[in-house]
Amino acid sequence: MPQIIVLPHVELCPQGAVFAAQPGVSICDNLLDHGIDIDHACEKACACTTCHVILREGYTSLQQASEKEDDLLDKAWGLEPYSRLSCQAMVGNADLVVEIPKYSINMAKEGHR
Repeated sequence: MPQIIVLPHVELCPQGAVFAAQPGVSICDNLLDHGIDIDHACEKACACTTCHVILREGYTSLQQASEKEDDLLDKAWGLEPYSRLSCQAMVGNADLVVEIPKYSINMAKEGHR
């Protein structure tokens, strides 16, 4: 079973985390299932960029992003070559090292996370 290694994030995961990931489930859902409260303002419908993550390792193990996801990523804060929307990136069989950017475009928290 693959692991997700989450790099420390000041608010969401100060110590970082390592956990067994569920293959075939989005990175977002895996994070939420393990108590890492990542934003997902559009309820995982690929309509915003609040769940943006950067894959420091394992990017090539993911299926290619859709054109819609790529278009949305252009609006993400801190976009990098290995950025993905965590709600769209399904975990495969490889370990992933995930960085959650310090900021997102969601300035107001809806309280539904």
